[in-house]
Amino acid sequence: MTVRLILEEKGRDVVTLEPGATLAQAAQLLGARRIGAVVVTAGDRKIRGILSERDIVRAVGELGTEALSLTVDKAMTAKVSTCREANTVNEVMEIMTRGRFRHLPVEKDGQLDGIISIGDVVKLRIEEVEREAEQIREYIATA
Repeated sequence: MTVRLILEEKGRDVVTLEPGATLAQAAQLLGARRIGAVVVTAGDRKIRGILSERDIVRAVGELGTEALSLTVDKAMTAKVSTCREANTVNEVMEIMTRGRFRHLPVEKDGQLDGIISIGDVVKLRIEEVEREAEQIREYIATA
């Protein structure tokens, strides 16, 4: 099971923001789209950073409501972990667990190609376990 399988099922569309957008704009976008993170790009699909709900909460916790006027590039995580289509689900789970984050951009040829969340990974693993259980039941029934 690979990242490619997840992207084939969910698609490759990624919500992005430019580095100069404000945290207020980012919060509005996250709420409107019902998502937990946006990838920061400068319109060229090159990953500049990632901004999560947690980053916004951290900024507001430090600066109060004035933080909402900060630009995204001031609060985003600039050193972004990424994965590729060929990464396995187990590799991605390890990356997410080690880094303690829930969203992982997919990169191809130096550009943003998709994004996966921990929810996507869990869904795929549950489907895999259910499929294995069904195969075991079928094997037992025919034995």
